[in-house]
Amino acid sequence: MTGAPETSAKSKKRKRAALAAMLAAAAILLTTLVYYALAVKTYTAEHFGITTVRSPVDRNKNGIDDYGDFLSGARRDAVNHPTYDGRYWDNGYPPDDIGVCTDVVWRAFRNAGYSLMKMVDADIASDPKAYPGVSEHNDRIDFRRVRNLRVFFDRHAVPLTTDIEKTEDWQPGDIVIFGESRHIGIVSDKRDVFGHAYIIHNGGQRDREENFLVNGSMTVAAHYRFDASLVDNDVLFDWDGADDALLNGQT
Repeated sequence: MTGAPETSAKSKKRKRAALAAMLAAAAILLTTLVYYALAVKTYTAEHFGITTVRSPVDRNKNGIDDYGDFLSGARRDAVNHPTYDGRYWDNGYPPDDIGVCTDVVWRAFRNAGYSLMKMVDADIASDPKAYPGVSEHNDRIDFRRVRNLRVFFDRHAVPLTTDIEKTEDWQPGDIVIFGESRHIGIVSDKRDVFGHAYIIHNGGQRDREENFLVNGSMTVAAHYRFDASLVDNDVLFDWDGADDALLNGQT
């Protein structure tokens, strides 16, 4: 009889310990669910009071400014989800179901009415020494090299911050180079819970529009905005029937 109160006390202690463990597990589960809900949920600039910058240029005269066209062209490529394949193409342009990171960029520019192939080709021809990465000039591949695009944008685009915490400076349609000219992408209009802009890019990953500034494996090397109103007209080339012919395999 004298052992009953002690047994009852031990039983209550075990129950309290079990309840505490259950509550702790529930708290961890709830925290995890909230974290992933916030991680998956995306926001827009307006949510943070950030004004979206519009280009003063509408090169293809479709009623959408260049930056908006860059964004929608890059997103179209992301939705299309081309197979990652960096092979050389005799006509210069891989088909839309194949591509690498640089193909996101020329397709974004195509959507705004620009031929990035012709623009890079002409710029290399005008000043070959500015492009140390080009040993043998070849217009069918030079525009698909990150190192060459970095030189081109260094020369003709507006350089911007590489500090990802300056969230208002990361705008849809901006161009970003990662890892000392190893990778390139286009800034999205989607943002994470802290305001960091998503990046549209092709590294062969499943999600082509993602929080790469924060979660990516490479640091930002350069960040640009291509404002055609500040670029000499002899640098700008329109996407035209000749580009369409090349894209369709007519060399």
